[in-house]
Amino acid sequence: MSQTAAVSTIAYQIQLAVAPVFLLAGIGAFLNVMAQRLARTVERSRSLEREFASFDEDTRRLATAELHILERRTTVVNLAITACTASALFVCVLVALLFIADLADVAIGNPIAWLFVLSMLLLIAGLFLFLWEIRLAIRALRVRRESMPHHRGDTNGKA
Repeated sequence: MSQTAAVSTIAYQIQLAVAPVFLLAGIGAFLNVMAQRLARTVERSRSLEREFASFDEDTRRLATAELHILERRTTVVNLAITACTASALFVCVLVALLFIADLADVAIGNPIAWLFVLSMLLLIAGLFLFLWEIRLAIRALRVRRESMPHHRGDTNGKA
């Protein structure tokens, strides 16, 4: 094999690796968003737990409901992070296998295809879990709104 052929083969492999790298960048962006959401749920939980003893009975009831939702949000976003991280890991393995298969002239097309499918399924699962976590966050907002005075039924006569 000539030097020119070897360089073109490696250049081709690098081109193949570029598409999964963009996928990794996208997964990384999702992971960043999910990690921030996880940090916010932990921060809010700790804040409620610090102030819990000073709450009156009604506020404790609302805080308890919110803490339960925050616990579920933490679990769900953690699962989403795990699924997306596993997806990114399999994409990395996929890139390595693409290089190895071509350079060693090994026919492992089916395992590579299945690895890609597995990566996509994990990413899909992570995105669905992310949507579920957002729904839980909206539910927590509804709990907090219960403690706000209502405009129409306000007993002070203020609207």
